[in-house]
Amino acid sequence: MSSFKTIDDADVAGKRALVRVDLNVPIENGVVTDTTRIDRIVPTIRDLSEKGAKVILLAHFGRPKGERKAEDSLKPIVAPLAKAIGKPVAFADDCIGDVAEKAIAALSGGDILLLENTRYYKGEEKNDPALVDSLAKLGDLYVNDAFSAAHRAHASTEGLAHKLPAYAGRTMQAELTALGAALGTPKRPVLAVVGGAKVSTKIDLLENLVAKVDILVIGGGMANTFLAAQGVNVGKSLCEHDLADTARRILAKAKETGCEIVLPVDAVIAREFKAGAANEVVDVNAVPADAMILDAGPKSVDAVNAAIDKAKTLVWNGPLGAFEIEPFDKATVAAARYAAAATKAGKLLTVAGGGDTVSALNHAGVADDFTYISTAGGAFLEWMEGKELPGVKALEG
Repeated sequence: MSSFKTIDDADVAGKRALVRVDLNVPIENGVVTDTTRIDRIVPTIRDLSEKGAKVILLAHFGRPKGERKAEDSLKPIVAPLAKAIGKPVAFADDCIGDVAEKAIAALSGGDILLLENTRYYKGEEKNDPALVDSLAKLGDLYVNDAFSAAHRAHASTEGLAHKLPAYAGRTMQAELTALGAALGTPKRPVLAVVGGAKVSTKIDLLENLVAKVDILVIGGGMANTFLAAQGVNVGKSLCEHDLADTARRILAKAKETGCEIVLPVDAVIAREFKAGAANEVVDVNAVPADAMILDAGPKSVDAVNAAIDKAKTLVWNGPLGAFEIEPFDKATVAAARYAAAATKAGKLLTVAGGGDTVSALNHAGVADDFTYISTAGGAFLEWMEGKELPGVKALEG
């Protein structure tokens, strides 16, 4: 991964620091229900504030599509943000123009100000030069701490980095360091665990990984498509039969690159998809026509654990079964706990990301034991697919 400057490289005292953060948090009845993303940006804000910067926060919320919609205002986030930082946070009802300029003029060194939703302007998602200029006028330097928005070339995530001295915030720095260690210059062997429902959403990901990793575990509904492509009858399981050729192409590419593919050898099957449904473990070659595969079986978990034993680096995206419903969470939980134990023992570097993955690791009780968990969905996936992220590229020195 190329070099990028961090806030340690910046002289920020008395300067106006425009900080792009991710505050796209869930809100119900005006109350923030999950503060994970708020908590993640606190170190950057505190560091800048303690060094005497005037901290000006830029963020989007929801999808207002260039219109002022009350339900997409960032105002309800001010109180929980101030609580997390332990300092007052001022709010400006606009992100550019007189309102923003007056609010910034009132700041002293160390003060913190949140500007209103950048997506109230159509120019944000279009990376419109006029909006970029209006934003750039407000600051002396730019800090990007929103990796989760780095796959979008928007005015506040990419455009600004070309107008002001640009630095990575603490969350961005941690993310890029972790990702570099996982797939940039990793300790080998590298193991990737990829699960989830559909191959169709992860074709680019699988094609990139078979060329980069030493072992690839395929789980979840995706595994059924690979099994079916090899002539296994998967009964009524979730399966994309039309992607058989794609699955075979990925398997062939893995053979060429020397990437070992691990697919389930046994499965937990049921006749209905509901909690506590009657279920049994069968060999993948013995799935009855009226049954569906809902989780990987114990022999498959042993195979995943054996792969974990061989690996020095693990990248994880997606569950191994229908983990939302018990008892079809067993394989995901068992493998996650095994990986966590290896991490704690210092044998393995583990990086995980994607919405379902974070939920699954929380469910297994091991989220804190992995080396790094990315809260970015799309950006994490695009990075795993080997794509260049505009918001990261713009920070590279």
